Amino acid sequence: MPLSPICYRSKSHPETVGRDDSMKLTRAASYALHAVVHMAQMKTPTVAVASHDIAAERGIPERFLLKVLKPLVSERILMSVKGPHGGYRLARSPNDITLLEIVEAVDGPLRGYAPDRPTEKDKDHTPAQVKKFNQTWNSLHPKLEQVCGQTADQTRKSLEKIKISDLVARPAK
Repeated sequence: MPLSPICYRSKSHPETVGRDDSMKLTRAASYALHAVVHMAQMKTPTVAVASHDIAAERGIPERFLLKVLKPLVSERILMSVKGPHGGYRLARSPNDITLLEIVEAVDGPLRGYAPDRPTEKDKDHTPAQVKKFNQTWNSLHPKLEQVCGQTADQTRKSLEKIKISDLVARPAK
């Protein structure tokens, strides 16, 4: 299964146009974060919240929300509570849950990869382009892999420092 990027910049997403250094979380990661922050903001975090309540409060399609909550339960970020007053609740304190844990639970491990080399089967390249590209592949690709890996490591370290408690809105004084 190919891993989706945690964050990306794209011309097809107007909200990122004009932001040279912008990064965009995947929709799944964003929905998961909204759900977890919603639960962290509850007055009684030990009481389960129904998925339809989270979906309605946060404007998330419930069907999609259920898909992102499942891996959060599997990774022990959330607990699933069965029964008439069931739903989801945090398995740990918001101080003990990191942004990295949520993103990786939903999107998979954050890794840096340089693109694979084109092959003769690649319809975007002519055989001559593939041959030309592959002449420089062996010298450049390991360097690109190293840069991509270092960038992913830095991103992981940054996301690991951010706790859910840092993202919870504080009441105005």
